[in-house]
Amino acid sequence: MVRQDMHSVEIFELIVGMFMAVLVLQYAAHRLGLPPAVALLVGGGALAFMPGLPTVELDPELMLVIFLPPLLMDGAWFTALAHFRRHLAGIASLAVGAVLFTTAVVAVVAKMILPDLPWAACVALGAIVSPPDAVSARAILQRVKLPRRLGTLLEGESLINDATGLVLFRFAVAAVVTGTFSLGDAIGSFAILVGGGIAVGGAIGAAWVLLLRRLGDETLMIAASMLVCWASYVAGEMLNASGVIATVTAGLVCGWYQHTILTASVRIRALSFWQVMISLLEAAVFILIGLSLRGVIDRVGGIGVVLEDMAWSVAAIIAAVTFARFAWIFGSDAVLGILNRLGWRGVEPLGPQAASVMSWAGMRGVVTLAVALTLPETMPGRDLMLVTAFAVILVTVLVQGTTLGPVIRLAGLREDERSKPPLDLSGAEVAMLKAQFAEVERAAYASDGSLLHPRLLDSYRRRATLSAEFLGSPKERDQAIADHYDVILAAVAAGRAELVRLHRARQIDDETLHNLERDLDLEELVAIAAKG
Repeated sequence: MVRQDMHSVEIFELIVGMFMAVLVLQYAAHRLGLPPAVALLVGGGALAFMPGLPTVELDPELMLVIFLPPLLMDGAWFTALAHFRRHLAGIASLAVGAVLFTTAVVAVVAKMILPDLPWAACVALGAIVSPPDAVSARAILQRVKLPRRLGTLLEGESLINDATGLVLFRFAVAAVVTGTFSLGDAIGSFAILVGGGIAVGGAIGAAWVLLLRRLGDETLMIAASMLVCWASYVAGEMLNASGVIATVTAGLVCGWYQHTILTASVRIRALSFWQVMISLLEAAVFILIGLSLRGVIDRVGGIGVVLEDMAWSVAAIIAAVTFARFAWIFGSDAVLGILNRLGWRGVEPLGPQAASVMSWAGMRGVVTLAVALTLPETMPGRDLMLVTAFAVILVTVLVQGTTLGPVIRLAGLREDERSKPPLDLSGAEVAMLKAQFAEVERAAYASDGSLLHPRLLDSYRRRATLSAEFLGSPKERDQAIADHYDVILAAVAAGRAELVRLHRARQIDDETLHNLERDLDLEELVAIAAKG
């Protein structure tokens, strides 16, 4: 990713320095109330022009395979599968329909601006800038509060729209190189990529479930959970399927089964490690994009060339990208409104406020830049495409990313009460505690009816750990302590089983499941440690 003449130690020092800069920029963003992605992008761009620093030249294929799989897996792992299925039509509309429409609009605008540019090259440009990015969406959306339906639509779109954009791009580049294009081949290829990706991801997710049931060692279980994202992505690409779809599918499978496969210790340790790793990867993506700015500008001839020869063309394409998203979302919503008035109630329209927020949340990022960098040297308009890709990332992250919060507040969006599950956090906790108490009550009495665990039965929440509370010889005391915490562990298992049952029955949502499951995991770890 840097100059070939740099020594390996110098490259390592540069990487360490980059992550030190990440810490400083993240802290500055926190102090200034800015989205971290904005600070990292601006900071990386500023660092790129510092004297003495080498020019960063990104390897697009390496960048995609390093960063994209874990960031896609993170989004898929914590995706509410029930909500994902419920809003699949809307997600497909954004991930496929909006990408195709944006590509077409950008291609038309590019052809109007540059009549000599071949149509296939115009389509390639549209495919580069059309899909909103999963990394950018995560980085911005995690700092704002959206109604569940909008959050599900945006997260689902960002997970699978890269597949659409990549297929369009590959066929457009092939059309430029060969001079031929077949719509039937393109549709067939897309179907194979998606279907193959689902099959590969499903198979690897199933293999992960079977493997973790047999590993036994917690460190190996955590390592396997970390590696499944790259395994699914690489396998998908090797088998000529979509690595993006394979990773997302594997993530959905793993996220669904994690509650019954992972132990409390593995879940807590893996989550802590995973969160730090994802945070560093996200930060590295944006700072690398910023650092690559100098290389892109130098490649096209300098900032003067950009301002004099490309500024108006780039501005027009940015406007086309923004307009196309608004047009597709508002147009789709208007169609839904008409269908609802005609009596079809399959999907309700978003409404103008929610549609405005959805339209404004179209940040681009690593995929746009990486795909642009793979353009062949002989591609007509290559320099313009590179500059445009970078400009679209800058404008969408800096402008839309910083203003999305105020736009959401101005829209005054509220959660649809009908979309809420039957039980809220308090209701789910009551159900969980009832299940735990039932288990304690079952184990509290001996076969002759004598009470073995009065403290647990009277007040389960009380954590009696003092040895003085247990009478008898050391052996009897240790056995009493073990029996005591065995009951607690059984109660934890009963509570977790009840939570999973409520979740599978769609009585609680994923957020409630994760919150209460975390409490049970901590309770289980305390009991295991106290039991000795």
